[in-house]
Amino acid sequence: QVQVIESGGGLVQVGGSLRLSCAASGRAFTAYAMGWFRQAPGKEREFVAAFRRNGADTYYADSVKGRFTVSRDSVKNTVNLQMNTLKPEDTAVYYCAATSSRLITSSMRIARSYDYWGQGTQVTVSS
Repeated sequence: QVQVIESGGGLVQVGGSLRLSCAASGRAFTAYAMGWFRQAPGKEREFVAAFRRNGADTYYADSVKGRFTVSRDSVKNTVNLQMNTLKPEDTAVYYCAATSSRLITSSMRIARSYDYWGQGTQVTVSS
């Protein structure tokens, strides 16, 4: 069974920073791609960022490009989402997702492409 666990959410003021971490583990599981999605109250889940296992291919939503950075920590075997210059509209529950499937580029931004999901972590940006 594959487990995906997020951590690092919290309350931050506008312009502040937060770092989310995600660990995906399971017997014989190797994540080919991992993604971050978020869902604000009353809204649909939306893509935030994703990357392939090689770490060279990263993808971002236009709304976070230049402010958020996704990276892999090989030592801790985690995926991190560094969020800078946070805005009130970044407030949402953030979910980490993983898949062992070899996704094509156009699928990296689609939630249903991912097989395993974490429980989510709340990020609240106060003005």
